[in-house]
Parts: sequence; C-alpha cells; structure tokens
Amino acid sequence: MTSRLIMILCLLTAFHMNGQANTEVYLFDLSLNHGNPILSNPKNISNNEGYDNQPSFWDDDTVLFSSTREDQTDILRLNINEGSTTSWVTNTPIGSEYSPLKIPGKNAISAIRLDLDGLQRLYQYDLKTGKSAPISDLKIGYHVWFNDHILVSTVLVGSRMDLVVINLKEKGHYTSQRNVGRSLHKIPGTDLISYISKENSSWEIKSLNPITGVTKKITETYKNEEDVCWLDKNTLVTGSEKSILTYDTRTEVAWDPIIRFQQEEINNITRIAVNSSRTRLAFVAEESPRVIVQKQLEAYNARDIDAFMDTYADNIKLYDFPNTLTMEGKAKMRESYNAFFKSTPDLYCEIKNRIVIGNKVIDEEYVTVNGEKISAVAIYEVENGKIVRVTFVD
Repeated sequence: MTSRLIMILCLLTAFHMNGQANTEVYLFDLSLNHGNPILSNPKNISNNEGYDNQPSFWDDDTVLFSSTREDQTDILRLNINEGSTTSWVTNTPIGSEYSPLKIPGKNAISAIRLDLDGLQRLYQYDLKTGKSAPISDLKIGYHVWFNDHILVSTVLVGSRMDLVVINLKEKGHYTSQRNVGRSLHKIPGTDLISYISKENSSWEIKSLNPITGVTKKITETYKNEEDVCWLDKNTLVTGSEKSILTYDTRTEVAWDPIIRFQQEEINNITRIAVNSSRTRLAFVAEESPRVIVQKQLEAYNARDIDAFMDTYADNIKLYDFPNTLTMEGKAKMRESYNAFFKSTPDLYCEIKNRIVIGNKVIDEEYVTVNGEKISAVAIYEVENGKIVRVTFVD
C-alpha cells in the first residue's frame, strides 16, 4: 500500500450518531434594546450525547424539547426556575416523539410520533395521566395550533410537504399550498400563521389566515434558511451558521445580523423559539466541528466501519490540495476502508496539532500503519453535522 493511500485512509475518520447529528438546545435570557434583542445568561439545557432538538415553551418558565435516551427519542420538560430540573413527558418503547407543543386549553402536549414500523402520526399526551391518543390519521411532519381545535400542519406527500389546515371539531381538512417548509408559527397579536413557501428557488415567508385561506407574502428567507420565529408581530428572527438575524416587516430592509457567536460549540443555528413574554429565547446548535473530528478519529482507531461511514455526508468528496478530486461518495469509501480496516491490525492515528476555523478543522497527525509512522495533514469541512469534504496536503 502506498504512503499516499495510507494517509488518505487514516485521515478520513467519523463518529456514530444513529443517523442523526449531535445537537444541543441552548437557552438565553432575552431583553430588547430599541427593538433589538439582547441575549444573556446562556445555558446548554440538553447537555446530552445525541439528538436534542425542537424546543418550544409550555409557558414562560418551562421548555419542552425532544431528547434521545436509550436509542429512542422522548419529550423532555425543563422547569427553568426550579434549579433547571427536568422530567420526561413520554416514554414510548415502540417509537419516538418529536416537535412537542402545548395544546391550547389543555394540560397536554401534542407531538409527532414515529413508530418502529414506520407509522408517523400526531399524538396527544396528557401530562397528568401520561396517556396518549392519536389526533389525526394524516402523516404530519410539523404543526402549530391556531386555537384549541384548528391546527396548521405540514403533511408528507411523497418527497415534499404540503400545508394542510385541520379542523378537529368539524373533522375536516384542506390543503392550502404544496411544497412548504417545517417552520410554522402563530404571528403574535394577529389571527395569522406564518410558513415558508418553497415553490420558488428563493424561499418565501408567507402568512396564512386558516379560517379564510388567504395567504400573503411577507418576505424572502435569509439564504433559504429553514427556521424563523417572531419577536413580535413586526419582527422576524432567523439563524444562519453562527449568527442571529432579524427582519422588520415595517421597514422591509434587508435581514440584519445582530449577534455572531464566537463560541466554538455553537454552529448551524436552527429551531428558534421565544416565550410569550419575550423574556427567553431557545435555539438548537450543532456541536463543534472539533468534537466531530475527534469522534471520527476515535472511530478510525477502533476500525469500526459502520461508525466510520455514518459520519460522512452522502456526497462526501476527497481532494488532493488544492482542488484535485480523488474520491466521491460513500459507496466507494466503504469498499476501500472496509478492506483496509480488515487487513491492517496495526493501525493508530494521533493528533500533533489541530486548528479550528469556522466549519473547518485542520489536523496535523502521526499515523502508524504496520510499524511505519507517517506525518499527514488534512482539512476537514463539516456541514449539518457531517463531514462533506476532506482535502489532503502533501
């Protein structure tokens, strides 16, 4: 085996997260200065190895979110004032729950349940008794409550999601628009729901009156970001990479970046939620690329081919510096590395130096293969919790 191939095989490393990126839920105190949000007192309220996502506020002092435990995802409730104590709302061995929301007028939440047999439905969970019951037989992806009997949802139809208004009292529903995104929110102080239209190449934030069916364009999303929320009826908030941005619907000026987080562990901000009093804000962020690359290093040293491959994006590309493509796609990688792991019992890689710049990790490594020690350098690029590109430097 050539030294070049050895270097390539050693530097491509991975971490195993059961197909889901390792995400965390962060909570901040929120104040407004001339309409601009100020965030303080940051807390990682999930602090859990695995998938933690989709925060929403039960009330001003209680957060709900999905959290992984023992190979399933359940709903966790956190009381902010009582020492940040948590309690599990669901425990469903035959499935997992996602996207929890308070049901208006009830001591209950709604959440998407994905069963082990693939059945996906919206369920109601009583907080006192723990009992659950299906709300709709539609294959709902995301939802928001308009009132206690009308909800606006995205329903999976093939490879897209359609915007569907469901009236539980009248036991009927209608489709408002095809091809929409996951971000659904009630616009404060109005009788409107906001959603993201994906009909055009530039995605648009629109409003919907669920009673009349009337829709109206509000603005375009920032760089086709998936998630928005509302500070008030005039101010939108979104996340992009390590930044929070706002948009004022009255002035219709471009999206304004107001906060850029320098913390290494906050990346690819999504799923923003604000409590009703506008005193707290939560969002989801991916772990540091440093952590991802370290975990993939450990998977490489363990010669675990499944964990190794799970970390890469489907369209992973390998390059020789500066821009010569040498390999592309998971299938070719698995074939090469599986054989390499099986045939190389003396295999170990250690870090000499590591630098993190944005979503890039630059590693200088010592590689031991069958008694031979090699110095190697690679540049990893991470997007959405996966390694999407590796560039090798001679």
